[in-house]
Amino acid sequence: MTNQAGNPRVSTNQNTLFLNLEENLQNKEAEIELLQETFTEIGSELNLDTVFQIVATRARELLGAETILIPILDENCETYTYRGGAGKNAGEIIGESLPLEFGVCGWVWRHKRPWWQGVLNELSEEERNLWEKEAGTMILVPLQGKRHFLGGIAGINKINGEEFDRRDLTLLSMFASIVAIVIENAMAVKKIEEAHKIAEDYQLRLEILNKQLLESSRELEFLSLYDTLTLLPNRTLFRDRLAQHISLAKSEGSSCGIALIDINDFKQINDALGHDTGDRVLKEIAERFKNSLHTYETLARLGGDEFIFLFPNTDKKSIVKKTKNILKLLDKHFNIGKSEIAAGASIGIALYPDHGDDIGELMRHADWAMYRAKNNKQGYSIYDPEYDDTSLGKLTLQADLRNTLENQGFELYYQPQITLNDNQVIAIEALGRWSHPLKGFIPPNIFIPALEQASLIDKYTYWAIEQALTDAGELKLLGHNIEIAINISTQTLINRDFITNVKRIVQDQENGRHLVFEITENLFLSEYDRLSDTLQQLCDLGISLSIDDFGTGYSSLSRLKKLPVSELKIDQSFVKDMSNSTDDEAIVRSTIDLAHNLGITVVAEGVETKKVYLQLKKLGCDIAQGYLISRPVPLNTLKDFLNNHNANI
Repeated sequence: MTNQAGNPRVSTNQNTLFLNLEENLQNKEAEIELLQETFTEIGSELNLDTVFQIVATRARELLGAETILIPILDENCETYTYRGGAGKNAGEIIGESLPLEFGVCGWVWRHKRPWWQGVLNELSEEERNLWEKEAGTMILVPLQGKRHFLGGIAGINKINGEEFDRRDLTLLSMFASIVAIVIENAMAVKKIEEAHKIAEDYQLRLEILNKQLLESSRELEFLSLYDTLTLLPNRTLFRDRLAQHISLAKSEGSSCGIALIDINDFKQINDALGHDTGDRVLKEIAERFKNSLHTYETLARLGGDEFIFLFPNTDKKSIVKKTKNILKLLDKHFNIGKSEIAAGASIGIALYPDHGDDIGELMRHADWAMYRAKNNKQGYSIYDPEYDDTSLGKLTLQADLRNTLENQGFELYYQPQITLNDNQVIAIEALGRWSHPLKGFIPPNIFIPALEQASLIDKYTYWAIEQALTDAGELKLLGHNIEIAINISTQTLINRDFITNVKRIVQDQENGRHLVFEITENLFLSEYDRLSDTLQQLCDLGISLSIDDFGTGYSSLSRLKKLPVSELKIDQSFVKDMSNSTDDEAIVRSTIDLAHNLGITVVAEGVETKKVYLQLKKLGCDIAQGYLISRPVPLNTLKDFLNNHNANI
């Protein structure tokens, strides 16, 4: 959580607290991303030894352990064998077999529950003395398949020298529950191969595996959208719902508001009573807030001790009344065990459209108001631009953007895309450029968000589509009949007038076949049915659809399968360093396999070296785009490139 510039009342301790909370949230998001990456990596892997090695490597990264070992129960149910491992001395242990009654693995098998240091408190003194010597600094959770006990995942010694705690136990247990399905099925596939069963039986088992993969995908999607402690919507889902209500309020001429809640001095509760007690307090707070919620309102946990309400169709008077009621919910103490705990809060309020036109602006202003309430010890505060010096220069920038649009001061640059099988230019991506007469070149990552905040992104997008069609016609006259890809903002796509305006510009399928609309994968988390209809209407116009920056969001496999998209673009963050990163290469390989299984073409962005280019070609990627081929260039430079393009890279 960042402090607002120019606000001297925020103390150093508070800064540290908020930075810690933001770090915890980032860690949680990183953990979920690691689980998703692991599932993607092993989901299509049927080689059992490879699965064990991937699981061990990922588990070690997840826990920060010196060593990870995977003991698997043998078919005789009398011994177990270490089938996988990673880290210190793992290579010396893999392949070793031991009697089942020997060691911690036997204890876990008998009790069907995880082993960690917390278990010692439940044992008799004699047993505790025995196991303290036997176990050391160790954690082991069971791998429980759908049919029987498989074995476990063991972590030995943390790299930082600390002991494994309950958080490690929760993470590793969730990790084990996900990978157990894949391990069990990989074991089943190996038995099928060894027994040379008929092809029909093999196909049936693969169908069962696919069903289980989809079920696990739904579980991962839940983790992506909901807070696991309180089961409330998380930041991602809340932003999605806020976007829907802003769009609805814009079309109906109404308003909506958000109330950002920060629990005061929550770190003191964690420090004095422990994080387990702190978590119980957060769950109790969430329950009180949920009980006050109307069906049309949304409550989410942003992370740490931050909650946020979304109130549709509200005004200043109503939201202040609701905010006061929220504060009253915290008047009663929380009885946790033998402790009676008091909790107060600071609340920041922001309203659409009074305090912002988009998600980012409203969230920032609610955050500013919350800090103001906390500093002034007011309980709540409404955003007041008069006292907010962080928005200086915004009006000037918005005026410049409007003038540039009216005077057609933007320019489209184009970056070629080539096929990897024969190096032919198959398409180009249109990228907006703005050269300000006084400030010089302003990058897209500055002016695109500014266009969205100023509600000018729709007008800019329609200009870009018109210009791209004009340029496509000019290229066609020169003998270059290629598609032009255009990024479509989520804000524009969910606009109810979007299809009407596109039909007006494109007119028919002959023009539509020149266009590819690139959309982000997170778009499919909201209003799925309505958006699916919108995408189909675009296809009916001959426009192709591409999912941009694939791998950075939370796409649902089941939804992706049903969408009328013809192309995935792998985000350049995975492509650029894949020659030096086995993880990135695994993600790229899995994405290519997934897309091809669904009949979808794959484009790799960020191709900057010959080595990466050849890797992509070997992995079966269809199309490449990046500086190795060409930087984004103006139309006239593009014409020279197309005329002189050499298919040999």
